[in-house]
Amino acid sequence: MSGRGRGGGGGGRGRGRGGGQPSQSHSQDAGGRGNAAPRVPPQTVASTVTQFGNLSVGSSTPSPSTAPAAARATAAGTVPQQPVMQQNPVQTPPAPVVSAQQPITKAAQPPQASSAAPTSSRIIKAPPRTGYGTLGRKCVIRANHFLVDLGEKDPYQYDVTITPEVISKTRSREILKLLSELYKQSHLGNMLLAYDGKKSAFAAGPLPFESKEFVVKLNESNGREKEFKVNIKFVSRKDLHHLRQFLSGRQHDNPQETIQALDVVLREAASINDRQIIGRSLFSAEFGKGVLGDGIEYWKGFYQSLRPTQMGLSLNIDMSARAFYETKLVTEFVGEFLGKDLMRPLSDQERIKVKRALRGVRVEVRRENYMRRYKVQALTVQPTNQLTFPVDDTGKTMSVVQYFREKYNIHLRYPHLPAIQAGSDAKPTYLPMEICRIAGGQRYALKLNEKQVTNFLRATCQRPLDREASIKNTMVSNNYNANPLVSQAFGLAVKEQLTMIDARVLPPPHLKYHGTGAGSEINPSVGQWNMMNLKMINGGTVNYWAIANFSRHREDAVGRFIHGLVTMCQNRGIVFNPQPLIPMYNSAPNYIEKALVEIHTQCTAQLQKVAPGNSLQLLFVILPDAKGTYPRIKRVCETELGIISQCCQPKNVMKLSNQYFENVAMKINVKVGGRNSVLAAALANRLPYITERPTIIFGADVTHPSPGEDSSPSIAAVVASMDWPQVTKYKALVSAQPHRQEIIEDLYSTTTDARRGVIHTGLIRELLISFKKSTGHKPHRIIFYRDGVSEGQFNEVLMSEMDKIRKACASLEEGYMPPVTFIVVQKRHHTRFFPMKHGDKASTDRSGNILPGTVVDTKICHPTEFDFYLCSHAGIQGTSRPTHYHVLYDENKFTPDGLQNLTNCLCYTYQRCTRSVSIVPPAYYAHLAAFRARYYMEGAELSDSGSSHGGGAGGRATRDRVAEVRPVPVIHENVKSVMFYC
Repeated sequence: MSGRGRGGGGGGRGRGRGGGQPSQSHSQDAGGRGNAAPRVPPQTVASTVTQFGNLSVGSSTPSPSTAPAAARATAAGTVPQQPVMQQNPVQTPPAPVVSAQQPITKAAQPPQASSAAPTSSRIIKAPPRTGYGTLGRKCVIRANHFLVDLGEKDPYQYDVTITPEVISKTRSREILKLLSELYKQSHLGNMLLAYDGKKSAFAAGPLPFESKEFVVKLNESNGREKEFKVNIKFVSRKDLHHLRQFLSGRQHDNPQETIQALDVVLREAASINDRQIIGRSLFSAEFGKGVLGDGIEYWKGFYQSLRPTQMGLSLNIDMSARAFYETKLVTEFVGEFLGKDLMRPLSDQERIKVKRALRGVRVEVRRENYMRRYKVQALTVQPTNQLTFPVDDTGKTMSVVQYFREKYNIHLRYPHLPAIQAGSDAKPTYLPMEICRIAGGQRYALKLNEKQVTNFLRATCQRPLDREASIKNTMVSNNYNANPLVSQAFGLAVKEQLTMIDARVLPPPHLKYHGTGAGSEINPSVGQWNMMNLKMINGGTVNYWAIANFSRHREDAVGRFIHGLVTMCQNRGIVFNPQPLIPMYNSAPNYIEKALVEIHTQCTAQLQKVAPGNSLQLLFVILPDAKGTYPRIKRVCETELGIISQCCQPKNVMKLSNQYFENVAMKINVKVGGRNSVLAAALANRLPYITERPTIIFGADVTHPSPGEDSSPSIAAVVASMDWPQVTKYKALVSAQPHRQEIIEDLYSTTTDARRGVIHTGLIRELLISFKKSTGHKPHRIIFYRDGVSEGQFNEVLMSEMDKIRKACASLEEGYMPPVTFIVVQKRHHTRFFPMKHGDKASTDRSGNILPGTVVDTKICHPTEFDFYLCSHAGIQGTSRPTHYHVLYDENKFTPDGLQNLTNCLCYTYQRCTRSVSIVPPAYYAHLAAFRARYYMEGAELSDSGSSHGGGAGGRATRDRVAEVRPVPVIHENVKSVMFYC
């Protein structure tokens, strides 16, 4: 996830496969929340089954043990009958879904999970790896994984409780470090401790006690001494034998807690020189730092994580960077953050924006021989010169300005600014901004603006050669093997060489464009191709279109731009009327909603005259120069008016670039129902696992709000292929669900009506019905690519979502249970691949990365389960990130070559460009659809005046707003059946 905060929190791949609280397959009695698309009309189970059965082409309703005859589409479009496909017996809806090949087993004392997720005492065992792929040209590459040899000493876990409670992990580590120094010889038996900064410490053997309380006195920043009581209590012993058995494949249960214990040991060893530990990464100015702008800077650092792999325990090391607050006066920060002269007061919106950026930040107040730290709780609504506080019990008050003048001889320069509020609401402490300095080493958790993102990428982007060198230097500086905790206490040994891996480069698929003969077929080279002199295989039709100009460009300039774009569309095979339905509509950006409604009204009236019964097919929109209008335009067009729109940046109007026109033409074609290209193998009925029987491919993703948006809902999106066997057109449905919930609620649900009985709804169900209406066939096979799931959530997501997929199928027809393959797509991980020989043109692309199509399923992959890494795209800048695919459920019996090759081929079917993409398109489309739905919700909060909630934060919710799950605006019927989100 996001940011696309998808899964793992902080960019790691989460903790432990199958970890977390397993999910409970509970009954679906309540209707889903906020489904963006209208549901199938309410109906009883019996009528629904009849409806789905009646959509069959040349087949009757099957018995519970058989499916309708599978069909295969030929290039000419005929559908010969195939032998019937055996189906698993239908399951009772409330029961959890399992496969005969994947038995449910009891989970041993599962850890606690969020209350938002369903729970269960059962887990589904992931399918085992049945072999290794052989397809493709063999090569050798390097990966940023370092083999760790296990010692002989079992880790002993101890629970750590600090009183009074300490929230800061850095502070907690200071306390434990001092405790170790004070009591190592006298009470700890000369044992070294590895501490995670929260509740757990680990020793390489038993301490001399079961439970003991220690007293530690720590010097505070104000010069005072504070006493802490630390209780250390034995919890458990972690058995390395079980870990060895798991790594060798002789035990299937992942001893994740043992791996986490050793992970803490290696992280403790790396946390030298006051490095800041944030999640699984460590940052320090020693690795480099720089300014991002608006009071924010970046620090470089590295990520490290211990992982179980086929070759043994592997330490994954990667370079990382993070945004931090600059150490400066708060007034300096506020001036840069807002980009304004602070001699003028802050508006309410500016105050809320600053409050959101500073909440929780530690500031320092320094005077001669004095320094004290405070934590920012809020900003005062009143300016500092209006603040007073009681000075005694008589009710006498003093102003804050007077207090600082008389007490410290400080004459405030900015008394008109709000003050920082520290302390509690009941007993607040007011601090003028100009006397407070932001403490160093504090990460900035909010979303970076465009300028900061550009600066961040420019400063931290590394080519493969440079990134590999940085990783090697990090390993040398960490010097794990010389650390007494690692080598002497726990007996671990870390190999400092990157792992060499036998990889394979899969061949690119052939792509078919319009026409016959060899000239209409393209063989991509190094992940890209050119469609010059080619036409889209299925050009759409645009007879009725219009132009909305919200930019400052003159009408004649916009006219030339649109003419060039329309001409390109015609040249590429789109049937495009050269004349707009109405004259160009020019409007100021302040009245976007009004202008769009007026355009729709005029077009509807004109169509009544020239083509009754038709509607506007496309609206070109030239965006204004001001930012923040795109969400409003998309919301109004796609949820209120039912118009497909193509937005263009004003900066492109004067360029008249053919490359730009071609890129936009590809987007327009799929938006109006066309196809740009298809896999030649699909047309020739030679695409394994797809063309031999009707197959639907799903993509699903959940996007979570950006950090700081504490009350915005998460958005789930599910897309599904609608054009078997070509698998290029994907319909999208979206839904809002509780804040940061990963499991998709609305895949399937039921409600009960006294008159109509059980009413079935849900995203999966609606997409299955759409597939049947579009292709004339029920899906005989389901392939489900699920994006955004961290390893710790594998089991609960699988249990819940597979159960809903099964129930959605069973609700459509008695005995309908097509085999399902459920694959998790992970992009947020830190595995990187490097060529054996940098600069070798035969083994690298133009950016110096490994070649597109490179697949890895050995050494660094899971010890026993079916997973692989695939780098399906050519690098553009920096080091390419391969995508990790992990099969959690497989009733279609994929071979390694079969799934790897299918996934790679699909990566060449992304309809928005002539390049292969880095993640499988169904998952990519789901991601786009989810972000489009978030635009709808942002756009709904913006008015014509351009004001927004949250003090200019783009309409996003702040902590001041009430947390609730607002439904996503319903996508208009005219829009939802095409790829409007492209």
